[in-house]
Amino acid sequence: MARPFEAVVFDNDGLLLDTEDAWTRAETTLFERRGATFTPEHKRELIGTSVETSARKLELMLGLPGEGAALMEELHELVTAELGAGVPPRPGALELLAAVRAAGLPVGLASNSPRDFVERALAVAGLGNGRFDVVVSADDVAAPKPAPDLYLAACSALGAAPERAAALEDSQTGVESARAAGLYVIGVPYLPGTSLAGASLTAGSLADPSVAAALGIVL
Repeated sequence: MARPFEAVVFDNDGLLLDTEDAWTRAETTLFERRGATFTPEHKRELIGTSVETSARKLELMLGLPGEGAALMEELHELVTAELGAGVPPRPGALELLAAVRAAGLPVGLASNSPRDFVERALAVAGLGNGRFDVVVSADDVAAPKPAPDLYLAACSALGAAPERAAALEDSQTGVESARAAGLYVIGVPYLPGTSLAGASLTAGSLADPSVAAALGIVL
């Protein structure tokens, strides 16, 4: 029986790996250094966004117009240091990745984070040795998510037509990017209660049987 897709593309932060925990600790420190409190509402606004968008949002949140680039540079240093505490996989992530590879499907990673962060996170998690056929970061495309560039680049490198590929995403920004590129989108929200508008399927975790069923694979 023919499989429903020719390739599968994973998001990284909050979907494959729980780097969001490291981001939250770093964001909390960034805010505390300026006498502010980092809240769940701030997290919802920042999750999944590009460096440029996060910079603009941080300027508004902290009341520091024009300092977005400096804030993001400091945040990047903080979160990179936080990776040293470890990067656990999200529930079901390693099992699903292994099943996709066992099924012979080309598999890619499309991340809105800078390449050095992505590569370090994958290395810390033990996923840096050929687990993905292609890794595309925000540094590799003209426009980050929610633009379609990352997913279009991943599909091109994997030799798959976007309409014959599936994306796994945890944020609204990522869902919009994958949909704009023409992929089938499986949404697995990182933050409980988050609605991912536009996802073709929404699941509670990557371990949900509906995810494997949609991809046409067996866990």
